[in-house]
Formats: sequence, C-alpha cells, structure tokens
Amino acid sequence: MEPTIRLFDEDSEIVQFEAVVLSCEEDGEYYRVVLNQTAFFPEGGGQGSDIGTLGDIAVEKVIEEDQVIYHLTREAIWEGETVSGLVDWKNRFETMQQHTGEHIVSGIVHDRFGYNNVGFHLSHDYTTMDYDGPLNQQQIDKIEQLANEAVAKDIPVKAWYPSPEELEEIDYRSKKEIEGAVRIVKIPGYDICACCAPHVKRTGQIGLIRIKSWMHYKGGVRLTLLCGFRALADYRALSGAVGRICTLLSAKQENAAEAVERIYQEGLQSRQENGLLKQEILHHAAAALPAGDNVCFFHPYLDGKNMHRIFNELIEDHAGLCGCFAGSDEEGYRYVLGSKTADARKAGAAMNEALHGNGGGSAQMVQGKLACTRQEIEDYFGKL
Repeated sequence: MEPTIRLFDEDSEIVQFEAVVLSCEEDGEYYRVVLNQTAFFPEGGGQGSDIGTLGDIAVEKVIEEDQVIYHLTREAIWEGETVSGLVDWKNRFETMQQHTGEHIVSGIVHDRFGYNNVGFHLSHDYTTMDYDGPLNQQQIDKIEQLANEAVAKDIPVKAWYPSPEELEEIDYRSKKEIEGAVRIVKIPGYDICACCAPHVKRTGQIGLIRIKSWMHYKGGVRLTLLCGFRALADYRALSGAVGRICTLLSAKQENAAEAVERIYQEGLQSRQENGLLKQEILHHAAAALPAGDNVCFFHPYLDGKNMHRIFNELIEDHAGLCGCFAGSDEEGYRYVLGSKTADARKAGAAMNEALHGNGGGSAQMVQGKLACTRQEIEDYFGKL
C-alpha cells in the first residue's frame, strides 16, 4: 500500500480535511481505516495519537505501520468513500504546547549541560523527560526561567525535511537512529532536533512552561513538565487548594506555609502528649492486673510502639508467663510473650499450636500473631 500523505507535516494547524477511504479492515474490537491522506498524527516516540472523527464516526486511536497510517474506529467505513476528517483541536493544541515546550527545555539542558534526552513520555495529563546527567533545584529553576524567556520572545518554530546534503550540515539532536527521511524541528537559539510530531508555529503559543517536579532517575534526572493550558489548570488547582487551606487556618495566602508549619508543630506536640498519656494509661492498666503468675494483657492503646515496654513491666511483676495482645477477633492478635522463669520458645510454640498462630524468638521472649478470639486467648491462659 502507498504511504499515507501526512497533512500534519505540511501544516500543524490543519484539523479539517477530506480523504478517500482506501481500505477498512476489522481487527478485533476496532476497524483499521486507511485514507489516502490524513491530518491525524499517529502515536509514536512517546506521544499519543490525535483523536477526532471521520464523518460522524469517532477515531479513538491512530497508528502507523510501514508509512501507512491506520485510523482505529468502532464502526466500518465503505472503501472508496470520501470522508470528512476532523481532528480534536483542543487535544492537538495542548499536545503541541507540551511537545514544543519539551524541545525548548531539552535544548537548554543539552546546550548548558551537555545532557541528552534519553526518555520522553507525553500523556493526556503530563509530560516526562529523562536526561542522562544530574541536575539540582537551582539549575532546574534556571532552566525553567530560560524556557519561559523563549516563550516571551515568540520565536518562529520551523519544521521541514532537509535534503540529505543539507542534513549532513545540520548539528541536530536525536533520541534514536532514524532510517529514511529526517524531519527537523528548529527553534532558533534554543533547539534543533529530529522530530515527526506537530508543533506550534511560534513559541508564544506555548504559554507558561512549568517544571512541576523532578527526581533522580537511573543516574540522571526525570523532569515532569506542564505547558500552556495544562500549566494554567495546575496553577488553578494549586491556588484553589491553598485558598481552602488558608480559609481553614484563617491565614492570608502569602502566609500559608507559616500557618501550615504552625499547625504541624502543634499537631506534633499533641501527638507526643497523647503518646505520653497513652503510656501512662497502659502503665496503670498493667499495674491493675490481678496478682498471679500467668497474665494476658489486652488494651485498645496497645500497638507496636508500646507492646514491648508494657511486656517488660509485666515480667517484672509476674513470675509466670506474660503476654501482651493487640488486635481484634476479626483480624487476629499480634502478641509478645515471655517469662523470666520459663522457656518462651516452648511456651510460644504450644500457644501457636493451640490458637492457630505463628511466630518465634528467643528463650526470653517470642512474638507473632494468632488467628483466634480474645476469649480463646483468655481461656488458654486460664488453663495454664
């Protein structure tokens, strides 16, 4: 089959077109529709495809195989029919904003630090770029500043297929080896890169470039990028969240961080005081246990932080087998078990066998979990 004519190469703003249906073949849940020409960009290179319609039939995905572009639809279209195609402009333009913004950022990173873009993913929510070298926050802030200066300059974005002779003279970035014709995208002063995707025509159309976050990744760094309307939506979401926080804390937005820090410190102090109160309550509850050699202790405040402390208090006051149990009849009980006079490993093995448990430890103390009820544990200790 002849290669599909790629209208998006000629003009990234073409969204309406007419084309002849060359074939329509059923493929699982989809039909694969081939046109003689298309403005739909197929997925590839980390970027998803355009979406839109052919007539009144939705195009859900677009792929390319051997230079033939396939439009995936849920309904068949007659071969030989002339159809009107319509690309979803909102999705196309937002995608172009992200991708052109990525070119600017990657060009700056390459120029200033010599790093290559070794990973790229453009989803419907965000864009990530992986670079093969480290960056710190100060450097990333500078990159973001320079990228937005490129937007403010409203530089023309040029995309073309140079001749083989011309290509030999161009020093361009490329994420992979390319066979056949190479399409070059150039943003003068910032980037020149091999790329097959549609881009905005001027950098001013990108709008705000925001590096939302970053992380160390495979010896380099991964940046998460938002551009244009996506950056605006993110700003609105963050501003709304800060506004709600400030309303709850009766603080001005510019004082939000200080207000949250104050509440955090107050909460930390309250948790510490609460912990001390729980320890005191547990201490008194353990001290109030009836005299006897063997004891089992339950309390709703028991948890991993204080079970061992209470257990140590119990074995000082009771000569026999002592156990602390935390949990519920539905989820089972975690335990710490031991004695100053008996072998805790033997006692623990016997209890595990009787009460469907597992665990282990030393001769002085064992720990584990039981799959039984509180009553069964108390009955077991009552027979010791």
